[in-house]
Amino acid sequence: MLRSTFPLVSHLPSRKPPPIRPRPPPVRPYASSAASPPPPPPPPASAYVHLPFCRKRCHYCDFPIVALGTSSPPTSPHGGDGDDPRIADYVRLLLREVAATRPVSDDGVPLETVFFGGGTPSLVPPRLVAAVLDALRTRFGLSASPEVSIEMDPGTFDAAKLRELVGLGVNRVSLGVQAFQEDLLRACGRAHGLREVHDAVGIVTACEGLQNWSMDLISSLPNQTEEMWEESLRCTVDARPTHVSVYDLQIEQGTKFGQLYTPGVYPLPNEKDSANFYKIASKRLSEAGYNHYEISSYCKTGYECKHNVTYWQNRSFYAFGLGSASYINGIRFSRPRRMKEYAEWVQKLENGVWSHESGNSGIKDMAMDVVMLSLRTAWGLDVQSFSKTFGRSLTESLCNTFRPFVESGLVIAMDMERRALQPSEFELDLQHDGENGSRVAFIRLSDPDGFLLSNELISLAFGIISP
Repeated sequence: MLRSTFPLVSHLPSRKPPPIRPRPPPVRPYASSAASPPPPPPPPASAYVHLPFCRKRCHYCDFPIVALGTSSPPTSPHGGDGDDPRIADYVRLLLREVAATRPVSDDGVPLETVFFGGGTPSLVPPRLVAAVLDALRTRFGLSASPEVSIEMDPGTFDAAKLRELVGLGVNRVSLGVQAFQEDLLRACGRAHGLREVHDAVGIVTACEGLQNWSMDLISSLPNQTEEMWEESLRCTVDARPTHVSVYDLQIEQGTKFGQLYTPGVYPLPNEKDSANFYKIASKRLSEAGYNHYEISSYCKTGYECKHNVTYWQNRSFYAFGLGSASYINGIRFSRPRRMKEYAEWVQKLENGVWSHESGNSGIKDMAMDVVMLSLRTAWGLDVQSFSKTFGRSLTESLCNTFRPFVESGLVIAMDMERRALQPSEFELDLQHDGENGSRVAFIRLSDPDGFLLSNELISLAFGIISP
């Protein structure tokens, strides 16, 4: 089963693709042997910024966060009146990291997307968010109209705070609703209730100057029924966000849910019920006019999350903050997850002990990343581009591996005009071994059945790339 988007930081990898939530792809600590890797990707035009503060840790969360509690923050001697010193001190550390990070390109490639993730970034005072944006602008430059996204939780902002964030440049909000049932929110350990959800939706939809916003939902929660899931989807469609992210609950070790529950065992849904939740979401959101452009992401036409598309297309990006993972010069790197170690790492960065040129990445790792990321999208794998980069032999092996799944309809082969090829046409193309030029230009997974088996299908591809 799938989860949605990239983990914020890396876990020790298996051959199965890791669970996903829009965060950078995981770092692979293993190296692969290859003669001459492809040239590194173009310079980054995106930056992820981790703001780790939450009121409390949700029962399913294994991200690096700092739980602030619900008490009023003391006055910081270093920040504005009412600033929590933990937030102010962290932002100063973050600004040091930005200042110490050398731009990859001397050509002045400006940032086209900035994503403030967490944690709950809406707990951070707007003036401190502005300080980070100013630092990014000074160090890397911002394009004329960058996409600037921020994650916000119900109950952590009012209309005035949102207006202030929009005024300083935020133009996309990701609202962490997760469910429209009070019992489910409470069971997840969420700090907000249903009243705060409706209040937050009202504030976001009424905010002048903010047209682009996303709603997050989680399926396969404990005791969640099909009727509850249908209700959450109806409420989501009624709220009319331009984007919806649907995440399948993953039980992580070290979390409260990890202590309480076993995947597939009541009160969690079994695999069949979880798959049904996914199919229902795909059907209902498609009927409401949303494009299913990535395995866990839906949008109205033209409202794809540009920042997350950077991940899906395997393009370079900067990352800043506790536990965040960057992709620079073809190398993925995760910062420490603990505050003390992160502060020590920033000091090393300032002292020139570490740079983005450190490390190496093998051609097999690059190929696996391209396959994993591409097959999570409706666009799919660009077969001809993959062949040019990684070789015709490997490409033909992948196509042969997917042959039975093209026949069953789980995998769709397409020509240059993105017309779906019949299984017989795909078979004929393989038999001719591309002697007159292959007609197969793209391969994608079908929606929803192919997406549901993405882990298994991508694992098969991994076995071909790195036996």
